[in-house]
Formats: sequence, structure tokens, C-alpha cells
Amino acid sequence: MFDLPTNTAKQRRAATKFRNFLLKDGYHMVQYSVYSRVCAGNDDMEKHYERIEKNLPCEGSVRMISLTEKQYLSQKILLGKPEKEDKMSANTVEIY
Repeated sequence: MFDLPTNTAKQRRAATKFRNFLLKDGYHMVQYSVYSRVCAGNDDMEKHYERIEKNLPCEGSVRMISLTEKQYLSQKILLGKPEKEDKMSANTVEIY
């Protein structure tokens, strides 16, 4: 997970470079600033920790959390209610 500043062009470039690094290194985006990757044990996890450390942007924060496969698969995804759609009555005419 990361929180990187994007106020200046330089900061935006650094954040984009970091996201691109994650994607090229086998991570997939869970949410905009949350990425995940499967590691085959603690040695693999340490290797990726070191790779992320070498590619850290100068500003912002990055947090790493390790979960077992069982813990990851037990996650619950909660979604808010969709916004009410404008329902058109039978007498409504659309003009394009």
C-alpha cells in the first residue's frame, strides 16, 4: 500500500514510475494505491521487499503487509449501494 504525493509534475512522474515498477515486477492492482503479489515463501517475500526498497520514490510512504493465502482468500469485499438510476417513464422521449 502506498501514499505518494502527486502535487507537482516531478511527484506525479515518481508515482507513475513506482506503479509501473510494481506492475512489471508481477504485482496487480487491488485498488489505486494497493497492489498485491503472490510470493512462494519467506525468501521470495524478502527478495521482493528488497526490490521495492530499491525502487522507493523519494517522497511518500509505502507499507508492506504479508498475508498467508488462507488469510487473503478469507477477505470480505464490501460494496456500497449503487446510486439510484434515473428511471424514465413511458411518456419520456429522448432526443439525440
